[in-house]
Amino acid sequence: MSAADAVRAAVGAVRDPEIRRPIAELDMLDDVAVQDGVADVALSLTVVGCPAADRIEREVRAAAAGVPGIREARVRLGVMTPERRAALSERLRGERVNPFGAESLTRVLAVTSGKGGVGKSTVTANLAVALARAGLAVGVLDADVHGFSIPGLLGIPPGTSPVDLDGLIVPPVAYGVKAVSIGMFLPPSERDGAVAWRGPMLHRTLNQFLTDVHFGAIDVLLVDTPPGTGDVAISLGQLLPSAEVLVVTTPQPAASDVAVRSGLVARRLGQRVIGVVETMSPAVLPDGTVLDVFGSGGGAAVADRLGVPLLAEIPLSSALRRAGDEGTPVVLGGDDGAAVALEALAAAIGGMGRDLTGRRLPISVPSRQ
Repeated sequence: MSAADAVRAAVGAVRDPEIRRPIAELDMLDDVAVQDGVADVALSLTVVGCPAADRIEREVRAAAAGVPGIREARVRLGVMTPERRAALSERLRGERVNPFGAESLTRVLAVTSGKGGVGKSTVTANLAVALARAGLAVGVLDADVHGFSIPGLLGIPPGTSPVDLDGLIVPPVAYGVKAVSIGMFLPPSERDGAVAWRGPMLHRTLNQFLTDVHFGAIDVLLVDTPPGTGDVAISLGQLLPSAEVLVVTTPQPAASDVAVRSGLVARRLGQRVIGVVETMSPAVLPDGTVLDVFGSGGGAAVADRLGVPLLAEIPLSSALRRAGDEGTPVVLGGDDGAAVALEALAAAIGGMGRDLTGRRLPISVPSRQ
C-alpha cells in the first residue's frame, strides 16, 4: 500500500460526529496526496458553517499524522456542491417513510404521564444518556411540542439547529444521544414564547420528525410525550404502533390517578405498557430522617392497576434539580440517590425482552441449488 493509500484509508475511517458514518462512505473525502512525509487531505463538508467542522478537521489531521512515515498533515476544507449534497441526502434517506413503523427493529420507548410537572422529561433525558453510556445507539424525539425541554436538559445550547441536508434533518448529538425538538426550529423571536398549534399541525410535525430526521441505525428511540391523552398521544399511537410505554407519576394520588389513564389510552392504541416510574419519592437525608413531601405509594398503585412492574422510585434530589438546570444529566456521575435509581432503571429496561411478533427479521435463508 502506498503512503497516499494508507492515509486515505486512515482518514476515510474518521466518522462524521453528527451523521455517525465514516467520511469516505459519505463522499466527503476529495483527495489525498503525500510528498516528502507531508500529507495533504482535501475534504468537502456537507453544508456551509458545518458545526462539526473543527472536530472533523482535528480528527482527520490526527488520523493522517498517525500513519507511519507521515511527519505533517494538512487539511483543506471545502463544501459539497448542491448536486453532491442532494445525492448524499437521497442515499441516506432511502425511501421517504417512517423508519419506526410496525416492522422496525429499533426499540421505541414512549415516556408518558397523566399530568405535567412530574419529571417525565427529566426521566427521558437521563434514561437516554444512561442507555448511551451502556453502549447503545440512542435517539430522543421531543414530542412535547407545547412544553419542549429536552434540549435544555441535555445541555444543547439555545439556538442550536439541526443540519439540513436538502430536507434531510441531521439532529445534534449531546452525551452520545441524538436529539430533535421543535425548539430547535423556532426563530429566536419565538424561542421563549408559546407554540400555539392545534391537532392537525401537531400531527404533521410529528410525522415530519419521524420521516425527515436522520437518526440512522439506532438501538433505542425515546419519545418524550406531552402529558395527558390528547391529540399527540393519539398521533403517536398511529405513527408508532409498536412503541413500548413507560408511565411516570409522583407518589401523590392527584398524579397517580390520572397517570393510569395515560397507560390505558396507550393500550387502547395498541401500544404495550412495560412499567411505571415514580418520581419525587421519599428521600433519606444525611441524618437518617425521611423527607416525605408528596407521600408514598402512588407509583406502586399505578403499577398495580395497570398490571405492570414498578421499575424505579426516584427520590427527591437537589442534585437532580441542579443537573437539569445546568444541562448535565445527573447519571453522568456521582452517587446521588436519583442517579442510582435512574441507572438502575436503564439497566432494567435494557434487560427486558421485546415482543417481535409480526415483525420481519433481517434474516435470509439461502436457496438450494
